[in-house]
Amino acid sequence: MRLSKVFAAAVAAAVGIGALTVFGGAAHADLPRPWEMGFQAPATPVMDRIEDFHNLLLILITAISVFVLALLIIVMVRFNSKSNPTPSRTTHNTFIEVAWTVVPILILLVIAIPSFKLLYFEDKAVNPDMTIKVTGHQWYWSYQYPDKGNFQYDSIIVQGSDLKPGEPRLLTVDNAVVVPVGATVRVLLAGDDVIHSWAVPSFGVKTDAVPGRLNETWFRAEREGTYYGQCSQICGQGHGFMPIAVKVVSAADFQKWVASALKQYGAVDQPSPTTVAQAR
Repeated sequence: MRLSKVFAAAVAAAVGIGALTVFGGAAHADLPRPWEMGFQAPATPVMDRIEDFHNLLLILITAISVFVLALLIIVMVRFNSKSNPTPSRTTHNTFIEVAWTVVPILILLVIAIPSFKLLYFEDKAVNPDMTIKVTGHQWYWSYQYPDKGNFQYDSIIVQGSDLKPGEPRLLTVDNAVVVPVGATVRVLLAGDDVIHSWAVPSFGVKTDAVPGRLNETWFRAEREGTYYGQCSQICGQGHGFMPIAVKVVSAADFQKWVASALKQYGAVDQPSPTTVAQAR
C-alpha cells in the first residue's frame, strides 16, 4: 500500500468525513474543507502517483533549502571581516566548479525521470472499460455515454436556495456523472463555445475542453463515494458556477442507473465520440 493511501485513511478517520447516501448506501464525499492543507484524499492511481511525486519534491526542496541556509550561515560566521580580516585570493577551485555543475544535473534527473513517467501514465487510458464524453458550455457540462446506449444529459449547478441538508454549496449539481467503482474510464473532452477545464482534485484530473478539439484523459476510482470538482479555466462570468460531481457506485448500482438513464434521456442522434476519437 502506498504511503499516500495510508495517510489518506488516517486523515479520513481523524476528521470524520461525512457520509452521503448514494443509491441508498453510505459513501465518502471528497470536497474542499475549511482550513484544509494539502491535497484531498487520493481516489485514483493517478492521484496516488501525483501525491507521491509531490512528496518527493517536498523532500528535495527542503534538503536544498537547508543546505543553502547552512552555507550562508557558514559564510557569515567564518568569512566576515572580523573573523577573516585577510581575505583569501584563491580562485578556480576545480572540485567546487565540477560539483556545482554535476550535483544540480543529478537533482534534475531525479525530478525529471519520475515526472516523465507520471506524465506518460496519466496521458491516456490503457484498455478502458467505458468512455464518457464531456462537453463544456457557458456555464454547465454535458455528459454522453457512447458505449452505454449513447445517451446524454446536462449537469447544472443547484442554486443555494434549492440545496438539501448536507449538499455542499457551489458544488452540488442536478445530474452527476455516475461510474462504477474500479472501472477504467476514458474521458473525451470538447468545448462548445470557449475553453473550459474539467478538474476533479481527488482523481488527479485536470484537462481542457477546447472548441474544435477532442482532448483525452482517464481515471479509475478505487472507492465508492461522491467526488467534486470545478471548471478550472476562466471561461466567463459564470466560471465559478459550473461544478463537477462524480458518483462512484457499485457495478450493480451502475447497471441500474444506466437502465433508468436510457429511459429518461434516450439515445442521442449524433456520431459516437469513441468512433471520432479512434479516427483521430
